[in-house]
Amino acid sequence: MTVLFWILGILAVPTAIFVLWLAWVFLKELFSPTPDDDTKAAQAAAELGLLPAERQNTELAAPLPKEWATALAAVRGGDWVPGAEVLTAIGRDWDRRSAFTALLAEIAAEEDTWLLAWEAARRDDPDAAGVRARSTVYLAWEIRGGKRAQYTTREQFDGFHRTLTAAREEIAKAAALNPDDPTPFVAEIWVALGLGYPNAEMDKLWAELTSRAPHHYEAHYAALQYWCAKWRGSQRLAVEFAERAAADAPLGSLLTALPLIAHFEHDESDTTAADNTPEMVARVDAALRDAAAADPSHPRLPELRHLLAFYLHLQDRNEAALEQFKLVDGHVNALPWRYRNDPAGYFCQVRDTVVQAVAEATAANG
Repeated sequence: MTVLFWILGILAVPTAIFVLWLAWVFLKELFSPTPDDDTKAAQAAAELGLLPAERQNTELAAPLPKEWATALAAVRGGDWVPGAEVLTAIGRDWDRRSAFTALLAEIAAEEDTWLLAWEAARRDDPDAAGVRARSTVYLAWEIRGGKRAQYTTREQFDGFHRTLTAAREEIAKAAALNPDDPTPFVAEIWVALGLGYPNAEMDKLWAELTSRAPHHYEAHYAALQYWCAKWRGSQRLAVEFAERAAADAPLGSLLTALPLIAHFEHDESDTTAADNTPEMVARVDAALRDAAAADPSHPRLPELRHLLAFYLHLQDRNEAALEQFKLVDGHVNALPWRYRNDPAGYFCQVRDTVVQAVAEATAANG
């Protein structure tokens, strides 16, 4: 009998171990947190090599060309020469000239010792004058601040208007030194917003600019802001301006972004119905063709890709949206993300939703 109990005891050990293991698994599942849908989506995005919110660059829409980044680093260190050399190399590529001038101007608006040295070394240098004009505009908007009018002080408004008025003189000087260059006129559009140019005066400014660069991306973006209801126009005027510019522009100019931006600026709905009309689908299709035809190094192409990623998602075209997200991942200073308090978080939220939707569709299709 003792031997029988001993044998049964030996046989019971594996059973006991198995029961204990099952209990451990049960308790682990019971008390371990189950990943929610957002976590699963973020994990799926990470598996594709996409970056989390804390690793997104919120200052730029895309990486800068290496020579631009090197020159800007030198400028921040007080050496203006590399920045001047980049502008000289850019020559008459007006989109690139405008983009790089703006980057230099942002630095000068914070600290301009290097720009003063440039101006002293090369009196009446048109490139230095262009940077000075744009930096004065930036300085004015910094004085105003980014809050709504009711939260902006009289002192801020006075400084804002005074500095914008000074910027007009700097813009006129830069335009006189290089009459072919549209860049100073681009800067003046932001003056037009701040000082409230009448529509007729804006029309004159626009004629001057487009006679030099009829399909200049930043110029059109800035002018569209002027014609928006929140500034000096209305939804109708903004949409008409955007549609007209996109229709007249050659493929690769990226101006198909304008109707998407005009829609975004005036869309106050809380559903996606307005984003899925035949008209909006056609706008997105046109923008896809425009992006495909553009110079891959166009400095504004990533901005269009950010918009495409957003609207393709809203139209449930998630595979196409994911292609765009992959091309811009890592940089989020673009519409629609930059209008949010947490642009990187919003970007990753929408992107991860797209990743999850694509994964689910792939699984469903076998």
